[in-house]
Amino acid sequence: MFDKKLCDLLKARFSIIYIPTYEENRVLQSISLLVKDPVKIKTVRDVFVWTWTDGFVSVNNDEGKKAPSDSKDPVKALDFIQKYKDPSVFIMRDLHVLFGSANRPGDANLIRKFRDIAPIIRQGISPKTIIITCPITVIPVELQKEISILDYPLPDFKHIYKVLDEIIEANRETGRIKINVDSFVKERLVKAAQGLTLQEAENSFARAMVEDGKLDINDVDIIFEEKRQIIKKTGILEFINSEVKIEDVGGLENIKKWLKKRNRSWLDDAAKYCLPNPKGMLITGVPGCGKSLIAKAVSSMWQLPLLRLDMGKIFQGIVGSSEENMRKALNTAEAVSPSILWIDEIEKGFSGTGGSGDSGVTARIFGTFLTWMQEKEKPVFVIATANNISALPPEFLRKGRFDEIFFVDIPTEKERENIFLLHAVKRLKNKEVVGNFKLSKDFLKFLAKHTEGFVGAEIEQIVINALFEAFSESRSINSEDFVKAVKNIVPLSITMAEDIMRLREWANVRAVSATAKEDRKNYEMDGNNISEEIIEDDKQGIYKERGGRTVDI
Repeated sequence: MFDKKLCDLLKARFSIIYIPTYEENRVLQSISLLVKDPVKIKTVRDVFVWTWTDGFVSVNNDEGKKAPSDSKDPVKALDFIQKYKDPSVFIMRDLHVLFGSANRPGDANLIRKFRDIAPIIRQGISPKTIIITCPITVIPVELQKEISILDYPLPDFKHIYKVLDEIIEANRETGRIKINVDSFVKERLVKAAQGLTLQEAENSFARAMVEDGKLDINDVDIIFEEKRQIIKKTGILEFINSEVKIEDVGGLENIKKWLKKRNRSWLDDAAKYCLPNPKGMLITGVPGCGKSLIAKAVSSMWQLPLLRLDMGKIFQGIVGSSEENMRKALNTAEAVSPSILWIDEIEKGFSGTGGSGDSGVTARIFGTFLTWMQEKEKPVFVIATANNISALPPEFLRKGRFDEIFFVDIPTEKERENIFLLHAVKRLKNKEVVGNFKLSKDFLKFLAKHTEGFVGAEIEQIVINALFEAFSESRSINSEDFVKAVKNIVPLSITMAEDIMRLREWANVRAVSATAKEDRKNYEMDGNNISEEIIEDDKQGIYKERGGRTVDI
């Protein structure tokens, strides 16, 4: 695609082409092959490369086509281009430092010279084109009508696969590195490296080999480390190093099944079934019920990098900078794809789309995000979590934006058993602390039965508070510590009863329940709850009607 576009621009005699890329050597190779192919380009052209250190140098080292020694000066380099008579392409590197910035004006002489030479090149007898390659896009206002931007894609699967094959063969011959890869492992390694430049991919493969003296499926994490460096440099996205496993999430079996079925859907095996890359999911529900935990668990289960987008870092005071930040964040997520983009409490970032207090900045950012969600082709799986779903614009919730909308309700009794078990096992490790206490199945059932209306975060706090009871008296824990902790917590389901009712009413017709159907059966309020306040304050009957459609995924 790049070759076709560049070929068209060259044949159409575009004067100045700007290619933003870090891979200047790969660009040079692509251009050199293209302009020497008479079938594609019709008129074969000479290629010169300009740098600050060497001036213009002929790519073919043609002695008869040397540039003058003073061509290190960019203005004199343009004089050489103007006087050169043969069909040619002039690649000029790193000129962005003279094109200015928000804090520094550009070089007026150089910019004026570009404006003077552009029509001369365009109307000349021999076809000539200037190609500017820079790591970032900086175009002076004066040259915006003269310059055409052409994006250079990152290396595709085939390019990276070739690099991996070459480094495997080179190290297999030495016998010092243990190579334990088959076609599946190769595919996972290459997919993990997509979004890196060829040099970065080669570096990550080499590092993976020297880390433990072998190359295998476990080295996917090493490649993610290279991607983590890219994320850190943006300053907008945060790379989350998640150690949460899907097994660490108590309950929510419906959403777990849905995620497991879509694991590896970005690999080539999914193409046999003509399956598209999953777009993402929106998780709403009661605060503290595991929405954020699910996002972290997906990263571990799918072995994909998890990127968190902080909407607070998107908005800045300088005109146009907020929109640019959003585009940069989305481009970065695509560059390191396949990846997971997590937007926590998304309603806080997009709740002001209908207002005019920010001169429409929120609306423009929201529009950019919606368009990207609809049209993105790279495998970036979006996980958005929201507590107040009513604050989101309706166009955000229509089908096609997300693959599914899940509602996470207050845990059922069975789910509470699992959550208690997970947190107890996680913290009750020291034998002195455990003492004679036994975490029996009956005691777990007892706790689950007497914590009706408690969310996952509150159950974790019960375990922590019970441990504090034992810690304060320097003794081992006992069952009474747990009972006391239960009595001392007023659950969110009481303080937010009306809000939970509204959430359930919304979810009953618009979302799928994250809880499995079998966990929801015969779910009713138990009259023997330790926390008597729950029974007294259950005026809305919020414990008897669960929110979200019951769908057996």
